[in-house]
Amino acid sequence: MQRQELKQKQIAVLMGGLSAERDVSLRTGRAIGQALQRCGYQIVEIDAGRDLPAQLERAGAEVVFIALHGRFGEDGTVQGLLELCGIPYTGSGVLASSLAMDKVATKKMLCYHGIVTPAFAELRQGDVIADNLPDYPLVVKPAREGSTIGISIANDRRALEEGLAEAFRHDDLVLVEQFIAGAEVTVGVLDGQPLPVIQVVPKGGFYDYQSKYTPGETEYLLPAPLPEATYLALQEAAVRVFRAVGCQGAARVDFMVTDTDFYCLEVNTIPGMTETSLLPKAAQAAGLSFDELVERILEGAALRK
Repeated sequence: MQRQELKQKQIAVLMGGLSAERDVSLRTGRAIGQALQRCGYQIVEIDAGRDLPAQLERAGAEVVFIALHGRFGEDGTVQGLLELCGIPYTGSGVLASSLAMDKVATKKMLCYHGIVTPAFAELRQGDVIADNLPDYPLVVKPAREGSTIGISIANDRRALEEGLAEAFRHDDLVLVEQFIAGAEVTVGVLDGQPLPVIQVVPKGGFYDYQSKYTPGETEYLLPAPLPEATYLALQEAAVRVFRAVGCQGAARVDFMVTDTDFYCLEVNTIPGMTETSLLPKAAQAAGLSFDELVERILEGAALRK
């Protein structure tokens, strides 16, 4: 489908949903919907619920722009439903979405492909805390949540136990990984091509939910002030991760950079598209307006038959 053909289709923007990232998804979806309308597309906004097949049918959806974050949206479930319904959709497919949503599975895939990532262990609810965990400090994360929900940093055993209790409130699988002190950077990838590298500098020292979504709480250095060799290596690594996971369309790969190396943390297959989101900032630095970025992502849906 060419752009003009897409403009004759009913584009459903899926947003909201059932995950802990619902509020962010609504903001992302509304921004995308407004951009598509400015570009002349026929859109309908759908707050995705458990009756999603009926919602899609009532809306007459012919193409879906997925603006869902977290579970039941970013984890392959909605992608699988749309495959069954025969409706083209944006972003990565079922397998890549499921893999990237699971931080433990992603880490194993990174290790298989020789991509450097912090040392880690996985714990399930009821597991005994093993002695072979990486050294403190540790980062404790629910394996299948986003937006830093349920994440904590543990400097000792007591903090680890408290962090695990909090993480298990959100998931029955938890990732415990080595804390890497350094610069936090992110690299957007669009259709297999890297975007400019952004360094994230939260005012509070930790890039948590508030820092991510509150304007003014974080400074973004774009392009990231890194040595040229490191900068280019990060872009190359981001593309390797994108391909290793099997991503399509747009994705964002997060890294920690030290004086001697860099470490891949995770990949996000449906990056945020709010006023504070990183992918639109990187795209703008590459010469793509927000509306042009949204159109590029939408055109990826046309490649699905």
